[in-house]
Amino acid sequence: LWAWGVLVGWQLFLMAIAPNVIMPLFNKFTPLEDESLKARVQGLMQRAGFTAKGFFVMDGSRRSAHSNAFFTGFGASKRVVFFDTLLKQLSPAEMEAVLAHELGHFKHKHIVKMMVTSFAMTLAGLALLGWLAQQVWFYTGLGVMPNLSGSNDALALVLFMLVTPVFTLFFAPVSSWRSRQQEFEADAYAVSQTPGKDLSSALLKLYQDNASTLTPDPWYVKFYYSHPPASERLLRMKTA
Repeated sequence: LWAWGVLVGWQLFLMAIAPNVIMPLFNKFTPLEDESLKARVQGLMQRAGFTAKGFFVMDGSRRSAHSNAFFTGFGASKRVVFFDTLLKQLSPAEMEAVLAHELGHFKHKHIVKMMVTSFAMTLAGLALLGWLAQQVWFYTGLGVMPNLSGSNDALALVLFMLVTPVFTLFFAPVSSWRSRQQEFEADAYAVSQTPGKDLSSALLKLYQDNASTLTPDPWYVKFYYSHPPASERLLRMKTA
């Protein structure tokens, strides 16, 4: 419990200082200068009932051609950040649609739900580790003889980290499915706030620029993909 509390506290602390302390160490953030885009984004934020401390452009092109827009920070200190590559690739209307998608994640509290799930899984994993550390068969079953007269905490931790991926692999489809459902929900929210054609054209450009496969194997998608393929997302938006 103490280890879990320290870990959760540390993660929350890092998330709190990331926008102003950590991220600026690796990227340059400049205020958004496009007044027409800023006005469009501010209008979207007002319609959606969101507030942000500012709108910034990040020099993501320093490392790759990947494009994205995201929120960072907590409460009133939230910032809206656009990759500079995104500004070059999308029209203002498409930019607004992409931001509306990100707002959809906040509207449905996806970030909070993911954090709670992560903390709960961490607590369950540490509880399981604490129990397995006391079981002799856990060590001998893996070909290791524990110290029967002393502590085996470090040994238990190493073995647990080696074995866990074998079993968590079977939970991957569930996690991937839930993540894809959240993307559909965010898309639906974006379509309710902006024209669907803008999000559709933006998605196609982003999938192309990020070199994503438009028609991946469906079984591979079910097992590993955290984001639905473009074809599925466009079909859902067209139906909506």
